[in-house]
Amino acid sequence: MKAVLSTLIALLISISIYSNPEDKWTPDDIIFSESVSNPVFSKDATKVLWTKRIGLKKEDKFVSKLFLTHLDIIKNGQALTVQLTHGTDSENSAIFSKDGESIYFLSSRDKGKKLWKLNLFGGEPEEVFEFKNGISSIDWIDEHNLAYISNDGKTLYELNNEEKKDNTKIIEDEEHWKPTRVYAFDLKTKKIKRLTNKQESVTNFTVSKDGNFMITARMMGLSYATDGQAKPEITLYNLKNGSSKVILNNKHLPGSFTFTPDSKGFYFSVEVTSDEKYNGPGQNELFYYNLADDATTHINLEWANGGGRGIYLTENYLFTDLANGPLKQTGLYVKAANSWSKKDLDFFGMNEHISVMAVSENSNKILFNHSTASQLPAYYIADLKTNKKGVLSLENKTEFISLNQRLKKKKIAKSEIIYWKGAKDEQVNGILYYPKNYEAGKKYPLILSIHGGPTGVDQDTWSERWSTYPQIMTDKGAFILKPNYHGSGNHGQAFAESIGRGDYYALDQIDLYNGIQFLNDKGFIDMDKLGLMGWSNGAILTTWMSLKYPDMFKVAAPGAGDVNWTSDYGTCSFGVTFDQYYFGGAPWDDLDGNHYNKWYIDNSPIFEIEKIKTPTIIFHGSEDRSVPRDQGWEYFRGLQQVGKTPVKFLWFPDQPHGLQKITHQMRKMTEEIKWFDKYLFNTLKEENEAFKKNSPLASAIKIAKASKVDGKYGYLKNNETLIPELVSLGKDTISLSLFELTNAQFAAFYSDHSYLSLEANFPVIGLSEQQINAYLSWLNKLTGESYRLPNKAEAEKLHKMANEKANKENTLNYWAGYDITTDDATILSEKITAEKISLLKEVGSFAPQKIGEAYIFDLAGNVAEYYLDGNELKVYGYDANTFADPFDLSSNNSKMIGVRLIKE
Repeated sequence: MKAVLSTLIALLISISIYSNPEDKWTPDDIIFSESVSNPVFSKDATKVLWTKRIGLKKEDKFVSKLFLTHLDIIKNGQALTVQLTHGTDSENSAIFSKDGESIYFLSSRDKGKKLWKLNLFGGEPEEVFEFKNGISSIDWIDEHNLAYISNDGKTLYELNNEEKKDNTKIIEDEEHWKPTRVYAFDLKTKKIKRLTNKQESVTNFTVSKDGNFMITARMMGLSYATDGQAKPEITLYNLKNGSSKVILNNKHLPGSFTFTPDSKGFYFSVEVTSDEKYNGPGQNELFYYNLADDATTHINLEWANGGGRGIYLTENYLFTDLANGPLKQTGLYVKAANSWSKKDLDFFGMNEHISVMAVSENSNKILFNHSTASQLPAYYIADLKTNKKGVLSLENKTEFISLNQRLKKKKIAKSEIIYWKGAKDEQVNGILYYPKNYEAGKKYPLILSIHGGPTGVDQDTWSERWSTYPQIMTDKGAFILKPNYHGSGNHGQAFAESIGRGDYYALDQIDLYNGIQFLNDKGFIDMDKLGLMGWSNGAILTTWMSLKYPDMFKVAAPGAGDVNWTSDYGTCSFGVTFDQYYFGGAPWDDLDGNHYNKWYIDNSPIFEIEKIKTPTIIFHGSEDRSVPRDQGWEYFRGLQQVGKTPVKFLWFPDQPHGLQKITHQMRKMTEEIKWFDKYLFNTLKEENEAFKKNSPLASAIKIAKASKVDGKYGYLKNNETLIPELVSLGKDTISLSLFELTNAQFAAFYSDHSYLSLEANFPVIGLSEQQINAYLSWLNKLTGESYRLPNKAEAEKLHKMANEKANKENTLNYWAGYDITTDDATILSEKITAEKISLLKEVGSFAPQKIGEAYIFDLAGNVAEYYLDGNELKVYGYDANTFADPFDLSSNNSKMIGVRLIKE
């Protein structure tokens, strides 16, 4: 029983020392979460090549690294995964070689102009070729030739401009538009051949499986991103005879081109919209193009809201994503002649929460992920099996890779999809996260976390990131609602188009308000504790709600949101298309008897900003062109000058619409959380801004709080006997004495113990095992509690901590004044002996260490400490004269040994 108890205590102290004792979610948990991206099967389906984003704190950036999972090698019950690339560069466009023995990839290393090859049998990545004009988007033509996007090099005009030595930026210059084209690179001869010759720029391309055909999308004008005019041209190239022709010029923004395995045709998607001129939102539909007869067929997906964004093919089957509102859905289709039939397929009972990520070239395996809003992503491989009747099924589901091990130990908020009546009495929905301490019948704060777009969508999938993080807010005891308001995507064409042509704000405002009232009617929420947060269009709606309901919300946190639509039209990178579609024209249009478009004035918050009374924290990136950066300044200046509410503005230098630096994501989250703590949860403890947490003053304050009796550390038991003060390391775990046992405390037990009066608070040293046992027996009897020495497992952890902090506490490492070596330590010890000085200090003379929830003094030095290894008394830690060797934890020749107590 004693051994079991010791093991349990060791486990508890381990948890207290090395993890968050309350298991709360932190910004680090959100920002550094792991996921699988861009998986590709090898030709024989025995391997999967994929990427994982990794955050590098020191470099303040995220990089993508390549991983390889061997499906045919099982280790510890899971397929063996190996990280292929390391370092501070980012890899992309990784593909298997045709023989499956190597991978080719691009990298940010060496200015990103090189093609790299990595042999899967071992070795370092090797440079294949350096492309002086750059290289992107590689794909196979045949086993020796790779296609890629680049350009012909710098023109004399460009070279002359470079010589001017200034940083002038030419915003638009159609006469000197630099085209990008597709080229072929021969791996054998290292020769390059240009495949496309037209002046316009190729933005992407797709090559058929047999290498005979290529589809390109070419930009036809520099202003397209802004105004949507001069639509991209889709060209089909015959790579064998060099001919080409423009295709699909009657389709609205075709994309997601995917050739069939037999190269007889390709699938593509089209967004069906009622406003093709300005690229209005709508509903995705799937089409098939037959190369033989140059014919396009619309595929009846038998699904009301359409689909076709993700296309995955086997020889006989088509998998595609279907639009299913707040849920996922994968459609399975079989092609016969020139028609398609929809088939049922069971994804192991998880159909509404899975996404297909890859299908093997040999058509026998599929990789998909599964998650919910309250379940971390899981990645699975399954076999594709077709029976004699031609019915497809999935079998042998196995976990592909297990990520986020640390996060799996944390408590995750309960979530559900809720539905309520929104604008026009139409049903809308959202994802509701419950407070982690939820009790039925109790009312809680509510935060609306509003998605962007407006054609974004919140689904019942795992969705925690720097811009929205329900797990942290539910830790604080709040409901989080992610509403899918009118205009959201994935709900069909009518729903996406519902807020166009002047109804922007009008319908979504009602949706959000009704969602709040719905939860209030259920008795879930405290109407005096409502908050708003969102990024991009989510920030736009956050501002609008705080404007229209100025007394309703206690806090608002808009990030990268507009407040002045008249300036948005000209400064947003897609301002013309967005504003023309949603606002019914340009600002200068003569409408409704006015010489301007009145909508821009009536619906720009800047013109009514004096109504806002909600404490607001504003975020904006300095290089944001999606929501122009000066919108943040206008927003801040307006609230500042009106002066009705606290306002804070954070400006992130060199950041685009989405924050990319780790430090900026972290700063955004921590500032936002503090703002909510202050104005919604009322839990923010105002800190003295001149007070440094690890300063000498901080140590003095902590030690001043220690119990003292007539200047002696400890407290009186039964108002007469001095005993040590112990502090708990956390809930349901042990307590540890604040200091080592002092002379005065030991003398309370053994009156014959003598010491100098000035050394009452010095640690007692030189006690025998018999004296220690006698003291423990006396203390346990006096208090009725259970005190003991640390056991072996606890001592090992405490000793490791002592070694790590030895340079900052009372050890020889500290007294040396530099990073002492083991050789110098011997010489320095001789110096101390010769000078006959004592380095022993009063307990608490150095800064404490935090263990769990407690601050403990003198763990790393002053005196070493006893522990019990079975029945044998041993020593851990270091005394003032001892060198803590960072390369040898077992090295310890401490002579001054004290006693630290544990209470169970």
